[in-house]
Amino acid sequence: MTATALVVQYIDDLLSTSSVPDYANALNGLQLENSGTVRRIAAAVDFSLRTVTAAAALEADFLLVHHGMFWSGLQQIRGTSYERLRTLIANDIAVYASHLPLDRHALYGNNALLATELGLEPSAEFARFKTISIGVAGDADIETADLAARTSHFAERFGGVARTTAIQPGRRTRRWAICTGAGATTETLAEASERGIDTLIVGEGPHHSAVAADEIGITVIYAGHYATETLGVRALAAHASDRFGIPWTFIDAPTGR
Repeated sequence: MTATALVVQYIDDLLSTSSVPDYANALNGLQLENSGTVRRIAAAVDFSLRTVTAAAALEADFLLVHHGMFWSGLQQIRGTSYERLRTLIANDIAVYASHLPLDRHALYGNNALLATELGLEPSAEFARFKTISIGVAGDADIETADLAARTSHFAERFGGVARTTAIQPGRRTRRWAICTGAGATTETLAEASERGIDTLIVGEGPHHSAVAADEIGITVIYAGHYATETLGVRALAAHASDRFGIPWTFIDAPTGR
């Protein structure tokens, strides 16, 4: 049993939560407090009725998520919104959310961990956002089809399916970049083109990202939004568990995206 405030302060400091810019609805940090102690941590990608109910069933009192309570913006507290809040309060569950601070962390971040999963070694940052970069990039010499196969195997572990834009036979990846989640944006494609990136690995992107990538000669590998963002919360929860001697569990709740 550890004080909630102690766990929160440690994670805040570890991820530099207060200094990392993010989208307005992210509201990184402790989003809902509990009565003051943590006995079990539950980790999940998304805050949802499904994950809240699972956390309660596990008797967890600290729910660590990547997409937090306010991700969808202002909502009336009724229906499922009410059920989520009622379940949290009835079971004394605190909620901590970390979006970009977790995405970009060098040890526990989604991007760095995905690179490791795929056998890639980052040597630079990627995906500029305001004053920070979210993703990672590096050099390699590997057949792009082989890299796509590695990514496909990774996605399958989390119930996903990886997809790629067209890969010419014998094509090799020499400069790659990763931006997990909704990483195939107009901005990341432009940055990749400027920096000579030939292969971009993301979670997902709109249809036009595939068209644009083909026109500028970049192969995009879409590994799944959910799959690519399971890594950070798992790693962070495991680290907090080791640091404070608190058991933890990952709640797997695939979205099909």
